[in-house]
Amino acid sequence: MTDPRMSRRQFVALPAAAACLMLPSVSAFAQNYPSRPIKIVVPSPPGGTTDLIGRLIANQLQAAWTQPVLVENKPGAGLRLGADYVAKSAPDGYTLLMAAVHHSIAQAVYKKNSYDLQKDLVPISIIANVPNVLIVSASLPVKNVQEFIALAKSQPGKISYGSTGYGTAHHLIGEQFNDMAGTQLLHVPYKGSAPAITDLMGGQIHAMFDTASSCLPYITSGKVRALAVTSGKRSMALPDVPTLSESGLTGFDIATWFGLMAPAGTPKEIVAQLQAEIARILAVPEIRQQLSNAGAEPVGSTSEQMGRQIDAEIQRFSALAKKINLELD
Repeated sequence: MTDPRMSRRQFVALPAAAACLMLPSVSAFAQNYPSRPIKIVVPSPPGGTTDLIGRLIANQLQAAWTQPVLVENKPGAGLRLGADYVAKSAPDGYTLLMAAVHHSIAQAVYKKNSYDLQKDLVPISIIANVPNVLIVSASLPVKNVQEFIALAKSQPGKISYGSTGYGTAHHLIGEQFNDMAGTQLLHVPYKGSAPAITDLMGGQIHAMFDTASSCLPYITSGKVRALAVTSGKRSMALPDVPTLSESGLTGFDIATWFGLMAPAGTPKEIVAQLQAEIARILAVPEIRQQLSNAGAEPVGSTSEQMGRQIDAEIQRFSALAKKINLELD
């Protein structure tokens, strides 16, 4: 007669057996993906670079999968509102975030976040980088970075730089510049790029950091002067403009990236499928040209590469924010 009592070993083995039974359903779920409409949440208003890249990717995914891929704009709270929405969505691959470097910065400088970028979201791929440029007024008597640094050091706290807002990427790029160059540039925050460039051309501020896509027309017209790009390599849009690293600030490398993320817990098979689709899309010459026309440079990283970059950025920006006593509510 069989002993009706279950041994401890048999009891402990039950959860593992149950997990094994569940594996085929997860695999089948991933194999059938996508079987319904997908939503890409863009955490900024329509019309900006984040929106443009999000819609470009959405259109290409829809064409490949014959499933609707919708873009939903959820602006607010410095791009954190949309990120929070995706972080709290079901981890099934049907709600994705069009993320950006701003999310790494927010994780580093905000005292309270309703989500954790590193724990509540999973990276898929960095789609593109948009180089940032150090530009100065055309009337400023400097032709290169070293001359600009010398001018700033000769007038501590009097040479100003504009940014697109307090606690933004361009603010922290300016503070990173101060830290590495040993300058005391005065930060002047604006509500966006346009008013800052207007004041730069008018001589109200001396310099600013901005994306190449925003300031390129003013550079080519000679209204402002480009001294350097902040990324580790030269910009395709400005091949004759050196990097800050080339200009004496060795190792300076901050670019504005845009990429896809999903809620934590999204099946690895789906993340891999999405990453492969991004790589395929970015290999199309017409897509690369469209990104280039928008001032963006295609990347197509793996999930692991994107994760490592985010981790490094949060560590760097956290240290910088602590050094300059920057903490936002």
